[in-house]
Amino acid sequence: MLHGVILAGGSGTRFWPLSRRDRPKQLLKLAGSRSLLQQSHDRLRGTSEEGSLLVVTNDTLAAGIRDQLPELPAEAVIVEPMLRDTAVAIGLAAVLLQQRDPDAVLAVTPSDHLIRPAARFREALREAASWAQGAGTVVTFGIPARTPATGYGYIRRGESLTPKGRLQTYRAQAFEEKPDLETAQAYVKGGEHYWNSGIFVWSARTVLDGLERHLPETHAALERIAAAWSTPERDAVLQREYEQLEKISIDYALLEKSKDIVVLEADFEWSDVGAWSALEEIYGQDAQGNTVHEATLQALEAKNCIVEGPPGRLIALLGVEDLIVVETRDATLVCHRDRAQEVKALVKQLEADPALQPYT
Repeated sequence: MLHGVILAGGSGTRFWPLSRRDRPKQLLKLAGSRSLLQQSHDRLRGTSEEGSLLVVTNDTLAAGIRDQLPELPAEAVIVEPMLRDTAVAIGLAAVLLQQRDPDAVLAVTPSDHLIRPAARFREALREAASWAQGAGTVVTFGIPARTPATGYGYIRRGESLTPKGRLQTYRAQAFEEKPDLETAQAYVKGGEHYWNSGIFVWSARTVLDGLERHLPETHAALERIAAAWSTPERDAVLQREYEQLEKISIDYALLEKSKDIVVLEADFEWSDVGAWSALEEIYGQDAQGNTVHEATLQALEAKNCIVEGPPGRLIALLGVEDLIVVETRDATLVCHRDRAQEVKALVKQLEADPALQPYT
């Protein structure tokens, strides 16, 4: 059976000041009337059978996630006691799903991406699941690189494989780190690189076998957690084992070591909504190149700006260009749009100052 697993523990700090510690990007309505988390759930609900979808998060966000997804049973929200990165989060989901379904196939997705149309994405997941039945096979989606984006990781494709559906299929030859501009331009021109979607489809057995081989202590800890999951000792065992676990991403733990990765060329629209500059792609631009969400914009000789504010709030710009302006009830951000990725560093500075922590 195909099971959806949504990773929802991220902090989304690049969307400060709208994003806060207890209300990160995935809980915000940045692209429509439903939050990014709710949209992720809606896409997977049409693929996974009732009761087979899990959301993995942390204690800070669990209440907000349950509020946004009241249709999920309480046990479907898996709360990690502390952050241990994606290898542990995915491993925990895999070991728990395998308990109830020995043949479980996991569709692991971030909670804060924008993917349209949902129906096409669900078809692609089913096609990916047919590949993931193979022992040790990892399946991912490559997004055709439209621009030389330096904020994305890339996948270099290898030999062509016979498709099992409508999508072009290749052996994944390598995962590339975020490149500099010159390298990214070469990737786009060469036509053999995709943006890395961060979505993976694989069997629970593939995940757990990989952890047992490459991170045996982590695998053993997850097995102990699973054994205690339906007992009164669950919380104590979960806390004790997590304190000892290595913090490591799934990329370093398993993907870099896998010999059998299949990449499907995605035919759905995808954005990781990685920073405020993504609003331009979502909402478009006016005649002066400005993008506005929620607020009312009055611009005079102002161009190429991105503006976010509460509904009904007037934000006026005069004689400026290439700015990001975000206004909330208690904080305002103004930065050059070329520095959007650096908002994360600004938040770290705020977190380091006790007097400013209420704003994080």
